[in-house]
Amino acid sequence: MDIYSRKFAVIVIIALASILALQVMANGNSASQQIDSETCELYIMDANINAKKYLSEFDQKCLDFKNLNR
Repeated sequence: MDIYSRKFAVIVIIALASILALQVMANGNSASQQIDSETCELYIMDANINAKKYLSEFDQKCLDFKNLNR
């Protein structure tokens, strides 16, 4: 396959577009909600400063489970 052929160019463009799509999908999941194990408060990780951002919401299942352990 010659690197100057159209077929090669199309294959490279498709490969690069699929890699870009995978990276966008992987980065989109980084903002998923997580639960603090001690307080049962929901938070998200801020990728810019690598810190937790609390949402002032609590997970009811976590709170119920903590109440059972008392």
